[in-house]
Amino acid sequence: MIQTREDLIEYMRCDQIALHCEALKRPRWGRDEIWRFERLLRKLEFYSNNKYNLLHKLYYILYKYRFHKMSVRLGFSIPIHVFDKGLSIAHYGSIVVNHKAKIGKNCRIQENVTIGSTGGSDMAPQIGDNVFIASGARILGNISLGNDIAVGANAVVTKSFKENHITIAGVPAKKISDHGSVGFVSPKL
Repeated sequence: MIQTREDLIEYMRCDQIALHCEALKRPRWGRDEIWRFERLLRKLEFYSNNKYNLLHKLYYILYKYRFHKMSVRLGFSIPIHVFDKGLSIAHYGSIVVNHKAKIGKNCRIQENVTIGSTGGSDMAPQIGDNVFIASGARILGNISLGNDIAVGANAVVTKSFKENHITIAGVPAKKISDHGSVGFVSPKL
C-alpha cells in the first residue's frame, strides 16, 4: 500500500520497468496511455491514503476524476489498492477487476481479462507474485493462485492453484506444464 512519497516513487518506478519504459522520463503524449493510466492509478492510491489536509483532498478529487475518465477511455475497470508494484498492462481493452481482489508484485495482464467474484459472493481471487494473465482469461471466485503462474488465453479459473511455477489453461483451467511465467513477466523486482 502506498503510504509515503517514497512508496509512490518506488511503485511508479517498478511499473515503469515492468512496462519497459525505463529509458523515458515521462509518458509521451499520444502514445504511452497505459503508462499514463498506471501513473494516475498510483497517484490516486497515494492521495486516497493521505487526505489529511485540504490540498491533498483537492489532489485526490482531481486524480479521481482524471483516473475515471482515462479508465472509461481505455476500457479498464480497475479499482485502487488491488495491484502491488510492477503492474504491466499489455494492451488496452476490457479489463475488469473486483475491488476485493489482491494481486501480488510484478503482474502482467493482457486485454479482455476478468478477475472477480461469483454468485453474489464478496470473496475475490488472491493472486501471487510474478503472474502472467493472458488474453481473455477469467479468474473467478474465492480462490488463490501461487507465485510464478502463467494463466493461458481464454482460461476459466474457478479453483485454487497453490503450486508455484506452473502454467494453467483450459475451461475449466487445469495444470498443463511446469514452465510458469518465466519469459512472460519482467525480471523480478
